[in-house]
Amino acid sequence: MRVLVVSTSYPRRTDDWRGRFIADLVAALPGEGVNARLWAPPGPLPAEVAAATTAEERDWLDRLATAGGIAGRLRAGPLAALPAAFGLLRRLRQVYRRETFDVAHVNWLQNAIPLIGTRHPAVVGVLGSDFGLLRLPGMAALLKSVLAGRRAILAPNAPWMEPRLQALFGSVATVRPLPFGVAPEWFSAERRPSSRGAPWLAVTRMTKAKIGDLFEWGAGLFDARRPLVLLGPMQEDLSLPSWVDYRGATHPEALRNVWFPQAAGLITLSRHDEGRPQVMIEAMAAGLPIIASDLPAHRDLVSDDACGRLVSSRESLSAALDDLSAPARNIATGAAAREKMRREVGDWHAAAARFRAAYHELTDA
Repeated sequence: MRVLVVSTSYPRRTDDWRGRFIADLVAALPGEGVNARLWAPPGPLPAEVAAATTAEERDWLDRLATAGGIAGRLRAGPLAALPAAFGLLRRLRQVYRRETFDVAHVNWLQNAIPLIGTRHPAVVGVLGSDFGLLRLPGMAALLKSVLAGRRAILAPNAPWMEPRLQALFGSVATVRPLPFGVAPEWFSAERRPSSRGAPWLAVTRMTKAKIGDLFEWGAGLFDARRPLVLLGPMQEDLSLPSWVDYRGATHPEALRNVWFPQAAGLITLSRHDEGRPQVMIEAMAAGLPIIASDLPAHRDLVSDDACGRLVSSRESLSAALDDLSAPARNIATGAAAREKMRREVGDWHAAAARFRAAYHELTDA
């Protein structure tokens, strides 16, 4: 079976953080009769996967990724993003008509729009950022016309999106959550936080929405005895408080081998349109407790006090930090988080098996 995988995010190097989950999924997909070609920004490909991009498309996608993708252009205003959006849709239309494939595996809803006018079966992955696009006038109707007349599975990476997608598209597509996996190395990470001074980690792109209330609520709660280490690329011009230990961008190997083992836990107070944050899944698989803002995406992972705490105020953040700083509570909560990820998510081979089953269902192969 020939599968065309489409993504506008892909790591440029093995230590690049961008699109790492796409690279891990694509590496696990081939097998059991599935051959994959990838249309994505340039980066190291697995030996079993061929590139579907032309030289011009690779260069264009590389420039788009360097600028932070369509989302990065949108931060400069809607008009600034229009040329990139039209350029992306035009190139995707060309590849959908140029390539020979049995199933399109399209990551992000907007990348499915140029399928209109074709009959290809499609698995369309839905993440938090593009789930938010459904609020735009006419977007749901446009996507419904794309899906109508083809065999399609809408595959949100988190179950909390399913009811909304079912209500909008259940008449023209099957809606089935297909969670991403994690590399097995996360499950074998060994935690060794010191009893005092273990840092809490915030691993995030530096934007106002991703930081959320962290700086406002965290003032006075973090200091040398309870450090906050901030990791991630600076994508907006943010002023960092003096009590924040900012270490810049990072990558999965550094998180797994350096930061996660010594950390007290992971904290995110994001107000961004999140789907199922991969860094939260990886942190939980590594045995870290989680403190998170009360968003649907976070609720989906931290549904009760067993794996961490959901917070909605400075007071609840303070209480969560005090509670999870107790060594016994910290260890038990981290162990529960790891077990939840092992049970509900699994590794990338399990995730690839879920997607391969979807491909076979669409083609009756």
